[in-house]
Amino acid sequence: MIGCKSERELELMRASGALTARALMALRPAVVPGATTKEIDALADRLIREGGGVPAFLGYHGFAGSICASVNDEVVHGIPSGRRLREGDLLKVDIGAVLEGWYSDMACTIAVGQVSDAAQRLMRVTEEALYVGIGAVRPGVHVSDIGNAVQTYVERHGYSVVRALVGHGVGTHLHEDPPVPNFGRKGMGPILKPGMVLAIEPMVNEGGFQVRTLDDRWTVVTTDGKLSAHYEHTVAVRATGFDILTAVDAAQAAELAQRAMNGGTIGATQPPNAAAG
Repeated sequence: MIGCKSERELELMRASGALTARALMALRPAVVPGATTKEIDALADRLIREGGGVPAFLGYHGFAGSICASVNDEVVHGIPSGRRLREGDLLKVDIGAVLEGWYSDMACTIAVGQVSDAAQRLMRVTEEALYVGIGAVRPGVHVSDIGNAVQTYVERHGYSVVRALVGHGVGTHLHEDPPVPNFGRKGMGPILKPGMVLAIEPMVNEGGFQVRTLDDRWTVVTTDGKLSAHYEHTVAVRATGFDILTAVDAAQAAELAQRAMNGGTIGATQPPNAAAG
């Protein structure tokens, strides 16, 4: 059952999304060589609680962190630990909050110090793919149209999209219908209607799309050991298109929306992970 949120409910979700976006923005400077993923997790937990929310992931099916912290070939669901980040690592931070009963969910990939040109390109293409997918959101299109847009963009650049993991609906639960794959043919699946809210989250691999789960039963890694990147926003379907809910304020939401309408690209003077999502 896919629910459509009212205007009041969407505003509550926007407040939750702003809290999540502010927390993610505030923790970025802490992602430096020598920091542990557990220290970054503790900071995220504090930032979300100081904003009046509760971390969405902590305790979810027993998950032992307030963020997912995945490094290099780890795609998603990395458990925060005493692992120290090193120069050149890619850290994927997946973060969510619950505020007044409403969830928000977002992710980004953060370069630890100076990273290779290949890593920068992977980050750039993955983030652009997120906005390409968002740009496909409007009433009357199928859910698969989002995934088709993402997959086409990613594969055009020589990368692969993970098939075993998908985006999802969001609302009073962290994961709601419908599933939102990052691949597929156009014209498949549910038709988007105003008020639906989706977490769109391309997971893009430098090599093949195959992944496996480690013995901790959470951390998903690339099968071939190559790098992976991940970006995510919570997005509402509106009568005229889409509305990005995981933005720090209205000005940033408008800026990110413009990026989505521009086919995912940003000005050449901005670094590849400059946006908050």
